[in-house]
Amino acid sequence: MPEKLSSEMILAALSKVQEPELHKDLVTLNMIRDLDIQGDIVTFTILLTTPACPLKGSIEKAAREAMMSVSGVKSVKIKMDASVPNDGRMRGLLNLPVRNAVAVASGKGGVGKSTVAVNLAVALAQSGARVGLMDADIYGPNIPTMMGVRQMPASNGEKLIPAERYGVKMISMGFLVKPGQPLIWRGPMLNSAIRQFLADVEWGELDYLIIDLPPGTGDAALSLAQTLPLSGALIVTLPQAISLEDASRGLEMFRTLEVPILGVIENMRGEFFGAGGGEDLARIAKVPFLGAVPMESSVRVGGDTGEPVLFSKPDSEAAKALKAIAGQVAARVSVEAIAQKDAPTINVI
Repeated sequence: MPEKLSSEMILAALSKVQEPELHKDLVTLNMIRDLDIQGDIVTFTILLTTPACPLKGSIEKAAREAMMSVSGVKSVKIKMDASVPNDGRMRGLLNLPVRNAVAVASGKGGVGKSTVAVNLAVALAQSGARVGLMDADIYGPNIPTMMGVRQMPASNGEKLIPAERYGVKMISMGFLVKPGQPLIWRGPMLNSAIRQFLADVEWGELDYLIIDLPPGTGDAALSLAQTLPLSGALIVTLPQAISLEDASRGLEMFRTLEVPILGVIENMRGEFFGAGGGEDLARIAKVPFLGAVPMESSVRVGGDTGEPVLFSKPDSEAAKALKAIAGQVAARVSVEAIAQKDAPTINVI
């Protein structure tokens, strides 16, 4: 007669299942929740660190196989859920209820940085995460056009209400100035605007705040990186050598500021710009290569019409690539969050 099943037996089996990105077992990571045993039927929830986990299927499969190897188990019911961890860097920041802030940056303009930021935000929202998108490119605010939103809702009298579309909350200077009006600002004015985007906007609880930074490594990008306790930075580049040189400077700027480099994204891969440069940059800099987005007209059309390719052409190769990259980004953020969970509070003065 088989031994009666117990929670100790089940957890012992699940302790042999590793979370591939975090390199620890599910039990140690406290990812097993709501364990219930009814005779020979075992039910539990696996609480992932992100709803966009790219390895969700393999984790569930490994857990199911571990259960079926336990003598006496006839049936297993697994629920997959997620709770995005706070990396600790955002604690104390103007009481902002944001778990992770991710900067999307480039060493130069024209590489599709804003397009990548928009589609990453949409992909994360589609996975079930709570996402905000902050257009910190004050001098060239393109997010409203790319997201197809012309204005924000009326203020609640105390804070600005962010615009929202595709499940993404967003703020941009493009909502606050007349179309075509230039902003001739020095660094302190720009920093003040960014602080207002954080403190004076009713963001609500967010798992991810995606920040579209200005291009380059000048005063604007430097000041922003110093102002925000970033969970990490993404470097967007084109494949050709000139773009890689500029992207490398941007990468090293974040390294100097001790901001984790989540990885490199190669945009517009194809016959026109070539391929492989992003992988070369990642290898030389010893950071992850998160993927390449093929050059497709649907990406450009989506940006022009306010319908990101993740929404307008979800089955296109570019959309599939961006979705996969979003999963990689979420995984890297989780790794950094676990590594930083005991980090001290950072207060912005």
